[in-house]
Amino acid sequence: MPSTYDDDTTARMTQWVTDHRESYLSSGGARGHIMDMSFLGGYRYEPMLLLRNVGRKSGKTMINGLGYTQFGPEIAIVASKGGADDHPQWYLNIQAGGPVAFQIATQAFAATWREPTGDEKEEAWTWVIKGNPLFAQYRRVSKRDIPIVLLNPMEEIPVFRE
Repeated sequence: MPSTYDDDTTARMTQWVTDHRESYLSSGGARGHIMDMSFLGGYRYEPMLLLRNVGRKSGKTMINGLGYTQFGPEIAIVASKGGADDHPQWYLNIQAGGPVAFQIATQAFAATWREPTGDEKEEAWTWVIKGNPLFAQYRRVSKRDIPIVLLNPMEEIPVFRE
């Protein structure tokens, strides 16, 4: 976890991430879609998805829980890593290519993705921050230009399993 948080918050967040992923997967998406993020300064009811991709070095399937926002016909996720100065591994993995899929609650989709640029990126940032105020903080503290990724569902697929 990034230095944005103190050690206690980082430890709680690390455990929360693990517990959230396990709950989402073990329930087939019945649990884990809407989560309380107020302990970090977010809203009490935040929508979460699971993102599945292939590790660029390991070749293993990776599944990460991420906050999301609907942005027009696409799903916006943010490669914030809590405001860290380096990109999250999932973002580097999808940049490297390979299949991408996401699950929202009890529905999963094979997907394509893209990054908005220019005015569209700023519009996406405005929309994302309205949905989750934590991203404004992350954007302020990070030394990098935090990417927004737009997911485009292509076809429905079975929900994720471990």
